Amino acid sequence: MKASEEKHPMENLLRMDRIPHIWCPGCGIGNAVSAFAEAIKKVEYDLDEVCVVSGIGCTGRVAGYVKTDSFHTTHGRGIAYATGVKLGNPKMKVIVISGDGDLSAIGGNHLVHAARRNIDMTVICVNNFIYAMTGGQVAPTTPRPAFTTTSPFGNFESPINIPRLAEAAGAVYVARWTALHMRRLTDSIVEALKKPGFSFVEVIAPCAMYYSRTNRLGDGLNMMKFYYDNSVIKHGEPTENLDIGFQEEIIIGKFIDRERPTFSETVESWKQEYKTGQQGGGD
Repeated sequence: MKASEEKHPMENLLRMDRIPHIWCPGCGIGNAVSAFAEAIKKVEYDLDEVCVVSGIGCTGRVAGYVKTDSFHTTHGRGIAYATGVKLGNPKMKVIVISGDGDLSAIGGNHLVHAARRNIDMTVICVNNFIYAMTGGQVAPTTPRPAFTTTSPFGNFESPINIPRLAEAAGAVYVARWTALHMRRLTDSIVEALKKPGFSFVEVIAPCAMYYSRTNRLGDGLNMMKFYYDNSVIKHGEPTENLDIGFQEEIIIGKFIDRERPTFSETVESWKQEYKTGQQGGGD
């Protein structure tokens, strides 16, 4: 067999007719997709029972490349759509893959309440510290005092700590890795997929075109080298300590792994309590 005829190892999961993809050279989203695809292989899900949902943005394009039922939804509404899919067909394994701007800005309210309800879904948030697809604007995750097209004198706002938000809202699994830590990221996604309830994995990834270039940090490879030199694994670290500064140490690892009844389990429990009350003639 010629090399050009060899089957791509991810061909069962990825829509090869959509390749080459649209992401820029040096972008870390491809690494996140590769880790996700490898995780799906490891858990051996029936792809007919998997649904991938994404919002708008660079990472939001992932839904168009995976060979599963998928939704490329409106801006910030990925988790809302995914909630509807899960409630409509509880047997589906629902995964949301989107960016930091989509999930923590316009979609932040959906993140909070899906975690609060403990909807059984896995959310993978690719965080590149910027709104990359629409011109490199400052995002909720942009560190101080990084430069963007809308903060030409440096960002003065405090960035959001997404893992802390996810924990506070009720997520049962919270982890953070970088696009460099492929094996650990893959294993973490496997754990998140197997965890009943709302699980959340943040992936720190380089944006070589807008964030790196605007801040004179080099290309994607330079950013990967920075992750190698400055990432510190601290499993179980309190999420209040996970703020990310500009070109400062990045704490990665698994921070939250706890048990809570899922939304579906809570509904079933409530139904049984209601029936018991009705039969007992309670007030």
